[in-house]
Amino acid sequence: MAEDTSMISPEELDFIRQRALRRFDSIVPTAGREGNEIASDIFKGRTLAIYTSGGDSQGMNSAVRSITRMAIYCGCKVYLIYEGYEGMIEGGDFIKEATWNTVSDIIQQGGTIIGSARSSEFRTREGRLKAATNLINRGIGRLVCIGGDGSLTGANTFRLEWTDLVQELVRTDRVTAAMAKKIPYIQIVGLVGSIDNDFCGTDMTIGTDSALQRIISSIDAVVATAQSHQRAFVIEVMGRHCGYLALVAALASEADFCFIPEWPAPENWRDVLCDKLSQMRSEGQRLNIIIVAEGAIDRDGKPITAEDVKTAVKNKLKYDTRVTILGHVQRGGAPSAFDRLLGCRMGAEAVFALMEMTEDSEPCVISIDGNVMVRVPLLKCVERTQMVQKAMADKDWTTAVMLRGRSFQRNLETYKLLTKMRTVEKDNLSEGHKFNVAVINVGAPAGGMNAAVRSYVRMALYHQCTVYGIEDSFEGLANGLFKKFKWSDVTNWAMYGGSFLGTQKSLPTPETMPQIAEQLKKHNIQALLLVGGFEAYHSTILLAEMREKYPEFCIPMCVIPCTISNNVPGTMVSLGSDTAINEICQMIDKIKQSATGTKRRVFIVETMGGYCGYLATVSALSSGADNAYIFEEPFTVQDLSDDVDVILSKMEVGAKRYLVVRNEWADKNLTTDFVQSLFNSEGKKQFTTRVNVLGHVQQGGSPTPFDRNMGTKLAARALEFLLIQLKENLTADNKVVAKTPHTATLLGLKGRKVVFTPVQDLKKDTDFEHRLPNDQWWLGLRPLLRVLARHRCNVESSAVLESVEEESADTHMF
Repeated sequence: MAEDTSMISPEELDFIRQRALRRFDSIVPTAGREGNEIASDIFKGRTLAIYTSGGDSQGMNSAVRSITRMAIYCGCKVYLIYEGYEGMIEGGDFIKEATWNTVSDIIQQGGTIIGSARSSEFRTREGRLKAATNLINRGIGRLVCIGGDGSLTGANTFRLEWTDLVQELVRTDRVTAAMAKKIPYIQIVGLVGSIDNDFCGTDMTIGTDSALQRIISSIDAVVATAQSHQRAFVIEVMGRHCGYLALVAALASEADFCFIPEWPAPENWRDVLCDKLSQMRSEGQRLNIIIVAEGAIDRDGKPITAEDVKTAVKNKLKYDTRVTILGHVQRGGAPSAFDRLLGCRMGAEAVFALMEMTEDSEPCVISIDGNVMVRVPLLKCVERTQMVQKAMADKDWTTAVMLRGRSFQRNLETYKLLTKMRTVEKDNLSEGHKFNVAVINVGAPAGGMNAAVRSYVRMALYHQCTVYGIEDSFEGLANGLFKKFKWSDVTNWAMYGGSFLGTQKSLPTPETMPQIAEQLKKHNIQALLLVGGFEAYHSTILLAEMREKYPEFCIPMCVIPCTISNNVPGTMVSLGSDTAINEICQMIDKIKQSATGTKRRVFIVETMGGYCGYLATVSALSSGADNAYIFEEPFTVQDLSDDVDVILSKMEVGAKRYLVVRNEWADKNLTTDFVQSLFNSEGKKQFTTRVNVLGHVQQGGSPTPFDRNMGTKLAARALEFLLIQLKENLTADNKVVAKTPHTATLLGLKGRKVVFTPVQDLKKDTDFEHRLPNDQWWLGLRPLLRVLARHRCNVESSAVLESVEEESADTHMF
């Protein structure tokens, strides 16, 4: 097995299982005008404050909302500090107590509603004395800082100086000894808000995914006009000290060239660039996209600007070349679903981390590793981030890339390979063999399918394989619809949704098995990648189980889960589900906006997903919905009637809107129309109810950067894994005979690692009747959904404690 086949630990599996099976308490109507009285009171009497500092980023509001509501729910008094450290120094109306309704309807807003500012005064001792005075006067001893490494470093300096600052304040009669005694120390928890993703210790910072969506949306628009006029476009993106945005944008947009600070261009970069662009044009490509990070440099440390690149291309190649500087548009707009969900999860975890701290506790940062929340020491994160900057200052580029982490390294390696124009390298995994490999799409279309096929094709060609695309799923396979791919055949595939190969929701049948075997033999297919949903997974099981009868099936096979429903066992996240969640959230945002200024209204939004409630739950949490009805948690007419009581109680204290998300097959009898009728009947004309069935629009649209990048990296990893298995199962007469369970696998994210799991091992974890995994991690998010919507239930920390030196096995999703 490859190095990334290690499984999630038994402890983590048990933890996820327990959370998934937890039954929630019944709904309890809220009480009190501001809602603070509904708290579970586990942290009653404690006080905390929240502030955002430094540059703003999308998703900060989601974090502010989550922290505020979780803390109030747990019995805490919450203050919002407006304008960052400046507001902490000014005091007065810049520090206000928050109520439940203070953070209503902000999850979909970009920026930060409490303002952010860089404060030169806080860098002085007098500034920090003023800030300490304001905190002591309000009894604040716990802070959640949402910002970058500079903001978090400033917070830790404040913490370390606290005792000395308080002594001076008492000595100079600025606070009384009694007041000072109540706040003997302060504790800090950090959430990293930065579009640059430049903070070591977390896979993703709040705002990065949204910024990537802005960038990719802009590049997609530029591609259309560039293609029309055979132009070259140089696009400058943010990233003064970190090239993450430029690198991942280059991967997701199929850019021809990328300039980033951590991988400086050689001194003769102008010749290298122009030779590459010229070669692409000679093969029929009508446009060129070059992405430049604003901090890009060459090997001598000299800046490389977008204008420099434009001049080089125009002077040597005479191409019509334009520059587009995206600027602050990358920070703007509504946050992506990923950033909303990340803010919710990190914010809730920050409350638990802060309340569990003692005087001797080190400040920590709430981070994400794979799909797991982790608490990492703040100082070690900052130290490692500064080590990256030092390595770059010393022109030690190899160390700089290494310190960025395995995820960054993998992104860079994949980008290099996918843009090499078929150059045979020493690391060719085929080792002189000429393998025939194939790829097929199975199931409903989903965002990222084409990106996965493109990556697989080009990686296969790079490793000197002959690669076939099989059209129209198993029907096409049985009928011999094979297409032999060239490098240029998959150009620009990543940016499009759907499936260019064609895909169907069908399984191989006893009648078609002989034809499938015949076609595999005819084309001498030696390895097969299946990109698709539950049908792809189920098909691989069927093929593997028929190996004794059909020797043609004794080849390495791998499944990349690709379905908007996210209902395939063996992975926490399926390719395509991020695109669908974003489509749903955008539509819910519009639905919510449509209710502005209207009378009291309840919306019921129906999502796809079959029996799986993933789309309903995650979109509800990411859009600020009030409830989500799903198959996995059966509900009754009485439950619906209880919800009406909740709706009425909320509207009595000022709410104008209530939003429910319902999974399409949540209950065969309690349909969406039935729920609407019951609400109308039980509501006694206190509100009106509207239904929105979103339908197949959830499958459409351009794939998100997350799905493009995920598809690209998973397919590259799958190809490498299949080549390793081909060589391991090659007989003396050059035939491939792969019969073990480990040669029919599913590649997915489990906890903090991407792993290959034999599909036959996953059978016991599968509910084939309802096409569901038996254990679903996201059920653990439902308590958070209910708490943030003012329903009573049990909720607890889910974070893993970690040292920043620990890193999970290759590869991450990001």
